[in-house]
Amino acid sequence: MPKTSHRIHLTESEENALSARGYELSTKLGEGAYAKVYVSVYKRSAETLKLACKIIDERKTTKSYVGKFLPRELDCLMKLKHPHIVHVHSIFRRNFKYFIFMRYAENGDLMDFIVQFGALTEVQARFWARQISLAVQYLHTLGITHRDIKCENVLITNNNNVKLTDFGFSRYILDANSKEVLSETYCGSLLYTAPEVLRGIPYEPTKADIWALGVLIFTMLNKCVPFDNSNVTILYQHQIKRRYKFRERVCGSVSIEVKKLIRNLLEPIPKRRLNIHEVVDNPWYEMDPRFAKLSDSEAAALEEARKTDMRAMKSNVIEGDMNDALGEIEKDIELNTDEVSEKLAEVNAEEKPKKPSASKE
Repeated sequence: MPKTSHRIHLTESEENALSARGYELSTKLGEGAYAKVYVSVYKRSAETLKLACKIIDERKTTKSYVGKFLPRELDCLMKLKHPHIVHVHSIFRRNFKYFIFMRYAENGDLMDFIVQFGALTEVQARFWARQISLAVQYLHTLGITHRDIKCENVLITNNNNVKLTDFGFSRYILDANSKEVLSETYCGSLLYTAPEVLRGIPYEPTKADIWALGVLIFTMLNKCVPFDNSNVTILYQHQIKRRYKFRERVCGSVSIEVKKLIRNLLEPIPKRRLNIHEVVDNPWYEMDPRFAKLSDSEAAALEEARKTDMRAMKSNVIEGDMNDALGEIEKDIELNTDEVSEKLAEVNAEEKPKKPSASKE
């Protein structure tokens, strides 16, 4: 491995196990609260791929993360297949560490792009916003909510398409009767968080995703978030009073359609906020004739999501899907299918939503 200040520290057994499968890790791309991401190369016979590897060390996380969020993330990653969601190449476990290999995004993430090049043109923002919206539509159709949509979790590929990533806070949202259940967990990034989440009441997680999507689209066009305050009380008041403004040089150049869309996404009352299907069919997207219909891969993914029985998928990790995700790997680093299923079942059983408190909305 190359010697660099960002070199990953692996035990000899970890290096041997990964090397035997054709993986080599090098420099660090970034890190979050519970994971670090490294550049990786996969070499197998004539195939050579550049990948990103997300490493999660159970010993450096919390019990809540290991017991609740990690099983959900792994379970979701092994099932998702959409052109605008990052593709997972394989998932390994070795002792206390999980190695998640996924598609490498050559052009970094959306926030880095905005910082480097400034606000996007409306044409470019519409193109990427539609791809993200279709990814969210796929998730919501499957009965999954992301709960951490933000610019940093949107990756840009070499051919300038975007892919939604990081499912560390994702969860299933449907009960046995296919009805959406409320969420009680505060998660995600403060400046993308919906007002009902800030209030600390049980909330519809899909509507919280829609709010975050509104923040993301506004940020692409303005190079700033609509509500920017670290004081939660002040932030909430600004959200409720819709105290956001387009930058002066932007306000006169963007269409009335995108302003209306953002206003409907940043609707402080959840029941009045758009759902994802209304977002995808919004007139703003229809302004571009390229979006008159879905691509073949987009249409196929959505149709598959509509046919999927998530109640069955939620209770049991399908062995065939797991094998596809893992590939043929040694038993000592194989992700235990039963363990993921059991942990996920425990989490779902423990999380029985409470009724919302009285609201003045």
